[in-house]
Amino acid sequence: MITGAAQMDGAILVVSGADGPMPQTKEHLLLAKQVGVPHIVVFLNKKDQVDDEELLELVDMEIRETLTAYEFPGDDIPI
Repeated sequence: MITGAAQMDGAILVVSGADGPMPQTKEHLLLAKQVGVPHIVVFLNKKDQVDDEELLELVDMEIRETLTAYEFPGDDIPI
């Protein structure tokens, strides 16, 4: 991701709906911020494997909090 990121206008962050943000998710956000990726959208993968709607809401909240912690507009980013 690093070598081509300087030319990117945006990135798609893939997060498992079953697991939520993992340690490498935070690393990817940090790297995106460091190389100046201005826009991020989030794709929630494996959502079909989660039967509990409340769990998906918690994952959504955790993703948004993580985005905000890395100075991305967590409340405004599409998931």
